[in-house]
Amino acid sequence: MAYENINVEIDGHIARITLNRPDRLNSFTAAMHAELKHALTGLEGVRVIILTGEGRGFCAGQDLNDRNVAPGETVDLGETVEASWNPLIRMLATMPQIIIARVNGVAAGAGANIALACDIVIAAKSAKFIQGFAKLGLIPDSGGSWHLTRHLGQARALGLALTDAPLSAEQAADWGLIWKAVDDDALDDEVDELASRLAASPPLGLAAIKKLVRSSWSRDLDTELDLQRDEMRRLGFTEDYKEGVAAFLEKRNPDFKGR
Repeated sequence: MAYENINVEIDGHIARITLNRPDRLNSFTAAMHAELKHALTGLEGVRVIILTGEGRGFCAGQDLNDRNVAPGETVDLGETVEASWNPLIRMLATMPQIIIARVNGVAAGAGANIALACDIVIAAKSAKFIQGFAKLGLIPDSGGSWHLTRHLGQARALGLALTDAPLSAEQAADWGLIWKAVDDDALDDEVDELASRLAASPPLGLAAIKKLVRSSWSRDLDTELDLQRDEMRRLGFTEDYKEGVAAFLEKRNPDFKGR
């Protein structure tokens, strides 16, 4: 598939996907959704995905011009959410690969919530996170109400969602909404170093951590302890675990195969 709205680069176990509509702050159209879905389903051998935006912004969410709605007309927004946004958020949350959001600029609306749906968010200090739904009479979709509440608590989630106040990357990091805010000129080095480190780690273990943490909200402690036991048993029989122990004892770098 030839991509017109995204760029995909694969280097070893790392894939870099760049939303590439900088003139529209990388806002999404139906075509862009289709391209990103195709790209995310064709990453065999990839262990880490870097998701970022071209130009001065990360993503401004939905491109309202793509709907071609005349003033005064209505459109079924639920259909757009069900067909495009919900599948994307579910895919990001359940893929075995670790997904790093490299937030290089403004992340607004569903664009902010795409970033929050990734596993690790590293943002340039100049970046801002804006919900932007309240001023349109809408709710934070694309997982927004779920992630905001769980990361920040009800008071801050409501404050951000109701006021549409821009949240700086540094404040987002201080509040625990994202992993880290770094100087703009250090963003690439920070993201690339993390991606390389994760790509060299045991992929089965990382996938298990992602799944366990993301699903832990629905379990009580006893259930969680039983699941931890089962996962430790399963992972303890993998070749990667044996390689990790051997490399530690032999004082060498491990070579994980994902099996």
